[in-house]
Amino acid sequence: MKRIGIVTSGADAPGMNAAIRAVVRTAIPLGFEVLGIKRGYAGLLNNEMQRLNLRLVGSVIHLGGTILGTERCKEFMTDEGVRKAAENLEVNAIDALIVIGGDGSFRGALDLSGVCDIPIIGIPATIDNDVAGTDTTIGFDTAVNTALSAIDKIRDTAMSHGRVFVVEVMGKKRGFLALEVGLTAGAEKIIVPEEKRDLGMVCDRLKESHNKGKRYSIIVIAEGVGKTQEVVDVIRTTCGYEVRLTSLGYIQRGGSPTARSRLLASLFGSEAVKMVLNDERNKMVGLKKDRIESRSLKYVCESEKPLDLNLLRLAEELAI
Repeated sequence: MKRIGIVTSGADAPGMNAAIRAVVRTAIPLGFEVLGIKRGYAGLLNNEMQRLNLRLVGSVIHLGGTILGTERCKEFMTDEGVRKAAENLEVNAIDALIVIGGDGSFRGALDLSGVCDIPIIGIPATIDNDVAGTDTTIGFDTAVNTALSAIDKIRDTAMSHGRVFVVEVMGKKRGFLALEVGLTAGAEKIIVPEEKRDLGMVCDRLKESHNKGKRYSIIVIAEGVGKTQEVVDVIRTTCGYEVRLTSLGYIQRGGSPTARSRLLASLFGSEAVKMVLNDERNKMVGLKKDRIESRSLKYVCESEKPLDLNLLRLAEELAI
């Protein structure tokens, strides 16, 4: 019998549990034993593992977060930590490792692949959707819908009081979440790290909207842009409007995964096991143009996923 280890690493994302379920329920009928590694790479370094069975994952598909737990592990970022992780995989007779997480998790997986001779397969799960090699990631759709629901509620107050609301969403480095949320929320302006911030242009846009009779406006900004309060202050001073700032924060990472996130998790989890069965190594499963495909972890870690800036232009065209 072969033994598969499964670890959820980095920031949690809605749908991770659905992916765990898919791995377990695909692997066990194929004759695999599955070990869940707790607390991400920290649990791997400390030998914190439990055997997973069909019933244990029977009621997790709808749960947010991760039943295995996750945390960031500085020790794993060292050469000594990586070697220790490889030794623990060998001690626990783990024949393959499935890593559920984002780009940081996959960089760790790539480092680990250099010191241990077992298949390592990545499953992309992050609300940032910034992983190269896949059009979308587990949890992204859920985060978009969570943020969108919040902005729809904020709009009621903005409309009632004739205010400008600046809404900060997650995205420390990339603007995928801000872009899709802003476009679908009908925001007057979307500010992302990939495009130079021009507050003068933002103010001109708001004045133009106001002159056309709009009594309120929504601006969506990715946290990675930085100095969000400065945006508020400049708009208030330059335009003379009443402005409020709302940071949606961690609500975007929690909650029950949407059908889309559950579907991706089920597809990716099942495919990851089949890749192990076929002895594919050091790859990530992903979705490209609605087809399940895989890319090497090296490609994933060394490539930057492009943000479609044409969608920014579309958002502005539709917000007239």
